Amino acid sequence: MKKLLEILPGKILAIQTARCSSSNAVASTTSSIPKDGPGLDHFIAKASATQRRSLKIMPTATDSDSYLSPEDYHGRGRKVFYMTTGCQMNVNDMEIVRSMLCSSGYIETVSKVDADVILLMTCSIREGAEEKIWKELRKIRSASKRQIVGVLGCMAERVRHKILEKSKNVDVVAGPDAYRDLPRLLAVAGTGRNAINVQLSLDETYADVSPVRMDAESKNAFVSIMRGCDNMCTYCIVPLTRGRERSRPVSSILEEVRRLSEDGVKQITLLGQNVNSYRDLSETSFHLAASTSTVPGFRTVYKPKTGGVTFLSLLDQVSRIDPEMRIRFTSPHPKDFPMEVIHLIRDRPNICKQLHMPAQSGNDAILEVMGRGYTRELYLSLVDDVRTVLPDVALTSDFIAGFCGETEDAHRDTISLIHEVQYSFCYVFPYSMREKTKANYHLVDDVPEEVKRRRHEELATAFREQALAWNQKQMDREHLVLIEEKGTKRSQTAVSGRTDGGVKVIFENRVLPSEVNESEKELVTGDYVRVKINGATSQTLSAVPFSRTTLMKYYS
Repeated sequence: MKKLLEILPGKILAIQTARCSSSNAVASTTSSIPKDGPGLDHFIAKASATQRRSLKIMPTATDSDSYLSPEDYHGRGRKVFYMTTGCQMNVNDMEIVRSMLCSSGYIETVSKVDADVILLMTCSIREGAEEKIWKELRKIRSASKRQIVGVLGCMAERVRHKILEKSKNVDVVAGPDAYRDLPRLLAVAGTGRNAINVQLSLDETYADVSPVRMDAESKNAFVSIMRGCDNMCTYCIVPLTRGRERSRPVSSILEEVRRLSEDGVKQITLLGQNVNSYRDLSETSFHLAASTSTVPGFRTVYKPKTGGVTFLSLLDQVSRIDPEMRIRFTSPHPKDFPMEVIHLIRDRPNICKQLHMPAQSGNDAILEVMGRGYTRELYLSLVDDVRTVLPDVALTSDFIAGFCGETEDAHRDTISLIHEVQYSFCYVFPYSMREKTKANYHLVDDVPEEVKRRRHEELATAFREQALAWNQKQMDREHLVLIEEKGTKRSQTAVSGRTDGGVKVIFENRVLPSEVNESEKELVTGDYVRVKINGATSQTLSAVPFSRTTLMKYYS
């Protein structure tokens, strides 16, 4: 202690003063400190600043970047190259980033070489998704000028400081709730220092930000309605990288949808990590409501949520804005599909009859250790209830191959579930252990990689068989297709779009008559077209178009 006092007398005395200011035993020790001398907070701040400088990290604007002014946050016409990987939420997040930086004086470029700033929106759901980013970072090299490189999103939140340590050409790290801070982080990086902000928020929804769409000509748009997830499935990293659930105020969602309708958008997808658990509590008048939205029998790790504007009410209001605008939503959880939602989908022609119902496994033991909150029987019962109301509904799903403790029998249960439900499409992935998840702490990743790969291929084969059978049932049937793209890999004269059930349809463009007026013209994106299916694979349909129409005319 004597040596410590000789080395750091001020710090020790300050700590003693803070801890023992009410003790007579140290009165003589503290009496020598000037009344206006530095306190404990001064030394903590100084020590923290020193530590941050040693790590080359600058998470706040309180000390290290105090020399920067608001004018320094302006982009001054610097060019930004945006690269997005991962889910649709990442696509929407990058649109939010575009909006932030556009309003701060940055300009987008499609050339990575010409860019002053390169921003990578990342995914962390599987190891393979992160490895793609590491490879991309190794490819990025400074050209004739210094480029600022930023890693954004879920991987930035999960890996954090390791990105700066492992990749020497990364300057900025920003988590999903830190996009508002990007102008400052880029300004700090412009001085030659690294900058990081990975603080999660309990209320950030970017409700006041108007996203800048990647394709201004597209008739499709994503609308984020909530962020985060409370389900805490044992395999999932999302609650740790995206934080707790919080819902965007319904008024701001409706305003954005109205604006998109005025801009001619013909299809929107409502987005959220657990989209159908949406619950807006921002209006106090709704707090007293006693509504719940969980399917009976399904379990949750949290207490039942009540009150507020639920997903049912939001979907109802959104679908009323523009009867000619198709409404889709992803990604939901099976537990949040009360029959009232299914009835609303049945009654509204512009709400697409396609439901994503992630099962993850068809075996009860695996579902239990996954923390999914339901059994195979409950899941199948929900499927039966849905198809009773929506006989032609297209169901899609997610499956994990080779989860912890999965036996061959459990794997076969999953294959049999795929055949029994008859999905129109499935996302299938081999299990990838993620750090800090419940599985990482409590389970053993005991399925060999070669077994995971085999099971993954067997699940993929099973769903392709069912998808082919589903598509073949559409032969000679009429469908309404919304044109999304002109030109395909095989034909520049073709167009492609999707059915109400979400299946891609390809057919040759031609001059077609309209059912609502006497005009005839070639098809363009945003047109609704009546087609007759004349070919099917497991992935796509081919068709013959015979008239342009409107959504309401088709269903009238």
